[in-house]
Amino acid sequence: RIEKQISRFRGWLPRKPMKLDKETLPDLEENDCYTAPFSQQRIHHFIIHNKDTFFNNATRSRIVHHILQRVKYEEGKNKIGLNRLLSNGSYEAAFPLHEGSYRSKNSIRTHGAENHRHLLYECWASWGVWYKYQPLDLVRRYFGEKIGLYFAWLGWYTGMLFPAAFIGLFVFLYGVTTLNHCQVSKEVCQATDIIMCPICDKYCPFMRLSDSCVYAKVTHLFDNGATVFFAVFMAVWATVFLEFWKRRRAVIAYDWDLIDWEEEEEEIRPQFEAKYSKKERMNPISGKPEPYQAFADKCSRLIVSASGIFFMICVVIAAVFGIVIYRVVTVSTFAAFKWALIRNNSQVATTGTAVCINFCIIMLLNVLYEKVALFLTNLEQPRTESEWENSFTLKMFLFQFVNLNSSTFYIAFFLGRFTGHPGAYLRLINRWRLEECHPSGCLIDLCMQMGIIMVLKQTWNNFMELGYPLIQNWWTRRKLRQEYGTQRKTSFPQWEKDYNLQPMNAYGLFDEYLEMILQFGFTTIFVAAFPLAPLLALLNNIIEIRLDAYKFVTQWRRPLASRAKDIGIWYGILEGIGILSVITNAFVIAVTSDFIPRLVYAYKYGPCAGQGEAGQKCMVGYVNASLSVFLVSDFENRSEPTSNGSEFSGSPLKYCRYRDYRDPPHSPVPYGYTLQFWHVLAARLAFIIVFEHLVFCIKHLISYLIPDLPKDLRDRMRREKYLIQEMMYEAELERLQKERKERKKNGKSYHNEWP
Repeated sequence: RIEKQISRFRGWLPRKPMKLDKETLPDLEENDCYTAPFSQQRIHHFIIHNKDTFFNNATRSRIVHHILQRVKYEEGKNKIGLNRLLSNGSYEAAFPLHEGSYRSKNSIRTHGAENHRHLLYECWASWGVWYKYQPLDLVRRYFGEKIGLYFAWLGWYTGMLFPAAFIGLFVFLYGVTTLNHCQVSKEVCQATDIIMCPICDKYCPFMRLSDSCVYAKVTHLFDNGATVFFAVFMAVWATVFLEFWKRRRAVIAYDWDLIDWEEEEEEIRPQFEAKYSKKERMNPISGKPEPYQAFADKCSRLIVSASGIFFMICVVIAAVFGIVIYRVVTVSTFAAFKWALIRNNSQVATTGTAVCINFCIIMLLNVLYEKVALFLTNLEQPRTESEWENSFTLKMFLFQFVNLNSSTFYIAFFLGRFTGHPGAYLRLINRWRLEECHPSGCLIDLCMQMGIIMVLKQTWNNFMELGYPLIQNWWTRRKLRQEYGTQRKTSFPQWEKDYNLQPMNAYGLFDEYLEMILQFGFTTIFVAAFPLAPLLALLNNIIEIRLDAYKFVTQWRRPLASRAKDIGIWYGILEGIGILSVITNAFVIAVTSDFIPRLVYAYKYGPCAGQGEAGQKCMVGYVNASLSVFLVSDFENRSEPTSNGSEFSGSPLKYCRYRDYRDPPHSPVPYGYTLQFWHVLAARLAFIIVFEHLVFCIKHLISYLIPDLPKDLRDRMRREKYLIQEMMYEAELERLQKERKERKKNGKSYHNEWP
């Protein structure tokens, strides 16, 4: 009976809801034929039903562009090509046309698609199909292989985020469910008799440790027993993602006839040709003379470019230094604020405002970096367009990565690490006391930094990607209505309608890739501190795919179709981020979180010391053991708080506590490091070494075990090669037999004929 009910319930559900309906969209079906590079001499080997539609529109546009790039428009040495006519202002723009309107009065299910643009809009760019797979073959047919590969990679990355987001959410929910059983947060919330030392000079008051109860509970949500497992999982996930992308790319390359495709020898950039036209040498491949850049000239330009990169990284560090000064100055200001809400949460207010200011600085510096990277790349004088693109990509990624993550690295590894102790604080320029961590730890600051930056950055990027072109196109349409009227505007030819759309970014897919690669860095590098990062990335990418699709189909002019075998230099950058993520997560767990100090206490100093246990009962007394005692009379004059702490016990405080492992003030060496400090330090270093080696071994093992080509694809390729050889042999045999028959008819015969 239960099985019948389940089968009836399944009958109500749609079958394979994520797949596109090929019956109502027959244009998505691909002919299952063997392919080969087209050759006019072997045209009889190709199945051609209609010569006008044999090449798709993307290929036809590429052929036309190839011709226009090489046609001579005037007598002279360099009077060749469409690009020169565009650069000297003879033409305003050159672009392939869209295939009509993307909207239709009739339903696509009853009347079918009017053109491929309309079909793409209905089954790809429309928000109603956000849960369906992408029609990658149709995207490739309309926009070319390079853009098709980008959307294939983006779809694969988004799909691989599902397990990472699920495990990250599980880690967060595990923290929620175990919150009431966490001994550390219980002790913090019940520590009404423990008075903490002020976290800033003068205006910050003494505070009960129990006042940070909320922050201790929030910290446990992200820093719990499942965090280490999740960090290992994400390191392995990054490797699995890249290895399986190689396999997916191989399948796509085979289906799209890119396996044996090799890029033509690239033409020299006109700028390079103009600069070095006086010096020429023979090209070893073509045997023709070409401009030559001397080795000394190339080295000097690279040195200047590297110096520029180093200077801009120093600018980033200076900006982070400014944020640090802001934090140490404003924490005292907020502590003396007249509003009780801000005064009582001065450290959180400082962190929140610092992150927002940091985000604004990031966005402003990004504009500057683009101009500097463009200048330095042109200064290097790359020989070909691909060399120029790779050089520019590397610079922009380096700038943006350092710009986006420098303050996060500061919070993760430097905040609260070099502050000294009460009575002997380390100061910035011997004036400002360095910022301390919250009594509940520094992880809450890192979580806030990552959460705010990630949400703001993704929101801003989505607005700039779609909102900005929408506003520009709306303004253009408004001007056209005022100038020509509504009736005249609707009768515009297609080229004029497309001309009024926004051109694609001058750097091609660079901005799209850069946004996703930086997000990948956020998702993997500090994921141990913010397990919800993969979930935020997944939600953003589901929107991002449809935003990009809508932008390409409706808001941009149709880009020129181009071919590519893979995602280029971005794959190497992804591998580098994967390696960096292992190192950073090891340090986050060992240095930023309290995982190692708790482990040392449980096995060495707690109630279960020497018993080989580490449960919650073994953490009793951990909070008290992690705090040191300070004699209030030992405060420096400039650090002494304005209040004497009499509001807590009715009399001035004699002692306060602070986070560190130091001896009490009356010991033989006052405020010296305790043995527990050295045990914790040794355990941290040991954990970093073991974690890194273990994860790197797992990564290399996975890379070795997963082949780059799926077995069925390898078999298909061998089968196709065998069938093509058979077909070519039969075709050649048939041709020779025909020739032999013709010779016999003509009375000609030869000895030793074959076959």
